[in-house]
Amino acid sequence: MLTHNTLNTLRHLKLTGMCDALEQQRAQPATHDLAFEERLALLVDREVLHRENRRLDRLLKAARLRVQACIEDIDYRHPRGLERSRMAGLASCDWIGQSLNLCITGPTGCGKTWLACALGNQACRQGLSVRYLRVPRLFEQVRIAHGDGSYARLMTQLLKTDLLILDDWGMQKVNAQQRQDLMEVIEDRHGRGSTLIASQLPTEHWHDYIGSATLADAILDRLLHGAHRLNLKGESLRKANAQNAVSIDPS
Repeated sequence: MLTHNTLNTLRHLKLTGMCDALEQQRAQPATHDLAFEERLALLVDREVLHRENRRLDRLLKAARLRVQACIEDIDYRHPRGLERSRMAGLASCDWIGQSLNLCITGPTGCGKTWLACALGNQACRQGLSVRYLRVPRLFEQVRIAHGDGSYARLMTQLLKTDLLILDDWGMQKVNAQQRQDLMEVIEDRHGRGSTLIASQLPTEHWHDYIGSATLADAILDRLLHGAHRLNLKGESLRKANAQNAVSIDPS
């Protein structure tokens, strides 16, 4: 009866991890021989782990990463311009703590989106907030926000995000309103949050992509100054994977 009441109290206090661990201890006689302090430590450890897992789940859900990817799954056998030491440094997420940016460029299919999502996943695992957006989707969200009065709230959400991932940068020309919106996003985050850009377009062509010389200078100065850069190389991994799938197709 005492244990049952304790379990109910733990649930009421939302100590789900401790509650689950206590139930497991009841079902495992071997734990009954442990000292009180040892059993208590196991309960506390389980609660900490439970909360960390729940926080990670919330961060990953909010990030809306396009693909499931992990830094540990990087295949360095393909000559794509990735170095283990460089990736280890980026995986530490120190650059996010310093509010530095990262630009990933390279041809289509070389793994830019996958790598961006892997770094986003790594940031979530370190307790950082992440948001993934394709640039066209960002412009669409901002356009809608201008119309329905939620612009200030959207900008606040973007500002408070530790790592903002902008994918498909440079896919199409931007208009005057989009240039101004982009300037506001980049300016708000400058020195206060990290932005990861993934683009097929080499950085030397970004000025033409933005279009307006004055705004392009301002945006790129904030984005590229002190930024980390990764230029991926090699053939399309999607094409290679498709060819491998065909080669092993028994039909």
